[in-house]
Amino acid sequence: MSPTVAVVAHRKKTLGAGLDRLRALIAEHDVGDLLWYEVAKSKKAPKKLRKALDQGADLVFVWGGDGTVQRCADGLAGSGVPMAVLPAGTANLFAANLGIPADLEEAVRIGFHGRRERLDLGVLNGEHFAVMAGAGFEAEMIADVGGRAKRRLGKLSYVRAAVRHVDGPLVPMRVELDGAPWFDGQASCLLLGNVSTIAGGVEAFDDARPDDGWLEVGVSTAKGPIQWARVIGRMATGRSDDSPFVRITRARQVSARFGAPLTYELDGGEREATTRIEAAVVPGALTICLPPDERP
Repeated sequence: MSPTVAVVAHRKKTLGAGLDRLRALIAEHDVGDLLWYEVAKSKKAPKKLRKALDQGADLVFVWGGDGTVQRCADGLAGSGVPMAVLPAGTANLFAANLGIPADLEEAVRIGFHGRRERLDLGVLNGEHFAVMAGAGFEAEMIADVGGRAKRRLGKLSYVRAAVRHVDGPLVPMRVELDGAPWFDGQASCLLLGNVSTIAGGVEAFDDARPDDGWLEVGVSTAKGPIQWARVIGRMATGRSDDSPFVRITRARQVSARFGAPLTYELDGGEREATTRIEAAVVPGALTICLPPDERP
């Protein structure tokens, strides 16, 4: 029986020859029903995804950047329905970490003929993420990078935003990992990772794997341009945990309390400030279509 295929597309994102070409490529395969949904904002994707699942989608193509992928991964978590990523955004960190190219024809081929693996997701304050989540400096930096700046400047937009926030305050922070105290002090950033490369192409978590059943956890106590320059320099030339201003480990559950409200983000999408974070890894939550010769 031919599969029911769904497309959830952020219509403002571009890849290859566009959405008309995507429709033509899908038509070249043995497909039963084609469910087609376009949205103008990533936050509208979950409603369309739920509709696709209600109509029996066997495979979901997600056209967009990390924000759209995160919203759809949140809805697909635990469903067993495979997601095929069509990296039409600016950063496309999830796709890049998994070896999915920004090539429309190849990404479609992977969706139909690639191998399917179950990968971990993180869940923070009830919402799943695939790449990273963070609070403090990193989240403020991402919130400062607008879509137009990302399209025009690429990675440089993150550098410019970082410069604007290096003098941000240190905030009292208490972090427990798997129920045990781990950090209690002043910090500028709490970061959780499911993969190694995060915003701006920074290799923040050298040993991260999205299929190992762990979340990477990092805290930075850096403040000011000199200390942050040292942190970023270590990330670029060695291991992140070599920096005296960074602590990195891994855990299955993370609980954090902040002395002041901090903006937080999930896969590059900002959320309202909070004084409390509860996070955990969800092993094997997402079924993903991967290149045959790539391992996560």
